[in-house]
Amino acid sequence: MSQFESVAVTKKANVYFDGKCVSHTIQLADGTKKSVGVILPATLTFNTGAPEIMETVAGSCRYKLAGQDWKTCATGEQFSVPGNSAFDIEVTGEPYHYVCHFV
Repeated sequence: MSQFESVAVTKKANVYFDGKCVSHTIQLADGTKKSVGVILPATLTFNTGAPEIMETVAGSCRYKLAGQDWKTCATGEQFSVPGNSAFDIEVTGEPYHYVCHFV
């Protein structure tokens, strides 16, 4: 799916890590919330509250969940992050475009 239909978009961007990650929160008609964003080349650590699925829309990244080794996620792939945890993400080269699905 290349687009979401019937969504509300929060106008103000979520800006993290001095602008290395910028996203917007969207809410679907059924109340589901997601964030759609871009991460510029960097190595960052994110904390999670709820479980998340990170869907790669364009670019690629390496990610590391707590207690695991680094893995790669390319365009069209996704990875899951447990709630109340943290993960490291590394982007090199082109920006990483993602959709974060909160589950």
